[in-house]
Amino acid sequence: MDVHLQLDGDPRTAAGRARDLAAIGADGVFTFEGPHDVFVPLTLAADSGLRLMTNVAIAGPRSPMHLAHTAYDLHLYSGGRFRLGLGSQIRPHIEKRYGAPWGRPAARTAESVRAVRAILAAWEGRRPLDFRGEFFTHTLMPPTFDPGPHPYGPPPVYMGALGPIMTRTAAEVADGLLVMPFNSARHLATRTLPAVAEGLRRSGRQARDFGIVAQVMVAMGDTDAALSAAIDGVAALIAFYGSTPAYRPVLEAEGWADLHPELNLLSKAGRFAEMRALVTEDMVRTIAVAGTPRQCADLILERFGAIAGEVCCYFPGSRPGLGAIEDLVAALHGR
Repeated sequence: MDVHLQLDGDPRTAAGRARDLAAIGADGVFTFEGPHDVFVPLTLAADSGLRLMTNVAIAGPRSPMHLAHTAYDLHLYSGGRFRLGLGSQIRPHIEKRYGAPWGRPAARTAESVRAVRAILAAWEGRRPLDFRGEFFTHTLMPPTFDPGPHPYGPPPVYMGALGPIMTRTAAEVADGLLVMPFNSARHLATRTLPAVAEGLRRSGRQARDFGIVAQVMVAMGDTDAALSAAIDGVAALIAFYGSTPAYRPVLEAEGWADLHPELNLLSKAGRFAEMRALVTEDMVRTIAVAGTPRQCADLILERFGAIAGEVCCYFPGSRPGLGAIEDLVAALHGR
């Protein structure tokens, strides 16, 4: 299984960290919308030889034209090693953090994907640019602004999704799915994969035409103390995710639906330590994976090996040493 690792967003350290991760055998790195820009660290990491991916860039507030240009250039600069991963966000963040309009997130994200692909296709010379959607319109592309056919082919466009509508939509319009890390084996089997199958049916594609990239939160430690600290960090993030209505279906699938309203109320009051206390170790081991590097690799392969050839691993609240991460990568590579 190919292994992608989260890249530090700080532009002062991104390049060095990417080189370190390449040296221990990682296949790629990914960024997410955190405290730093999602694209700049990948530009700085391009010389590492790793594959690069946004996981994810929030589509709604961005123009598809901006996304297409950035994806084209990162794919060019990296020698054809970039994938654009797009996703949505919940209403408060879109309206209050990004200052952008909210509404119909699945439809808007799907249209962003279609628009980006239409722009890339126009640059390939496949057809004139004439995209007219509900949210975006792109009908002007003078030669001055057309970079021309990409020497490595247009970059793939993936979508991140959790719920059935967004997951089905991803399988209809995108090149692949980025499975959300707040997930469980039961939710994956009963909700995610049926939605993928329905989306592929609607688009007339086969499973071989669609990529699936697993994501997983990893609580990893070689000692009891290190593992306990790692589990604590993952549990805090699970509590945060679980307080958000969009993530409730995963809790429902595991019979923990009553946990969501408690977490939601505590989050609004800023009582984060109490939120963390509600997340048990069993919940951590159901939603994330926990153990030594070898144990974590075995659990990842057991959960995702039959459906995905790639996994994105990240380590919330902890920073394992490079040796431990190298052991995880080697085990996932089958060594």
